[in-house]
Amino acid sequence: MQGYLSGSVGMMRYRDRREAGKHLADALRSALPAMPPQDAIVLGVPRGGVVVASEVARRLGLPLDVALARKLGAPFNPELAIGAIAEGGAVWVNRSIADRLGVDETWLDDVIARETRELERRAARYRAAEPPHLAGRVLIVVDDGVATGATLAAVLRALQAAAPAQLICAVPVAPPDAVGMLAQHCDLVVCPSQPRHFEAVGAWYADFTQTTDDEVVALLDRAQRPHVGEEGSG
Repeated sequence: MQGYLSGSVGMMRYRDRREAGKHLADALRSALPAMPPQDAIVLGVPRGGVVVASEVARRLGLPLDVALARKLGAPFNPELAIGAIAEGGAVWVNRSIADRLGVDETWLDDVIARETRELERRAARYRAAEPPHLAGRVLIVVDDGVATGATLAAVLRALQAAAPAQLICAVPVAPPDAVGMLAQHCDLVVCPSQPRHFEAVGAWYADFTQTTDDEVVALLDRAQRPHVGEEGSG
């Protein structure tokens, strides 16, 4: 699957994740001729991505759910993603990084097993019912930003198996090379800010406070109420 890109190679620093969601909703409207698409659903990547996704869903009047994934951190540097796993059993490993670090397959299997247990815990914590039906729908997958793209790549690979009508990846900020990589796993990437000198996602937010499980659950619960679109929502 090879997608299209929408965005600029400019720089935008957001006040917080809610402001990022506002800009991302505007970017989605500009990228798609008919927004929101019929039968679309917004899927936030926990935890911080759900805050952005909640604002996108609210402004576009769309339902909200979660796209669950876990990063596979490198040995001795868990913040460095060498891959990720997602719901549905999708596993994505950046082999060039893994080989360069000399990652052992047994060690990798252990990490995948551990992160799979955490994925199952989050699914039970966030959802009171079965995951939503996704086949034939437009899926808008949202995160709060991308550094390597490993986690989102695993999510997108898993969602391809659900046979959606269209698979869209939407993030407020990401480096151009990561955006290009993600475009290989979906139909469209929407990213309003693509700074070449990236460093880290948190550097592009004034407030990048860690999101808690309770906040994610509260946002998902609130999304079950009647949706309020852009008009009159303030």
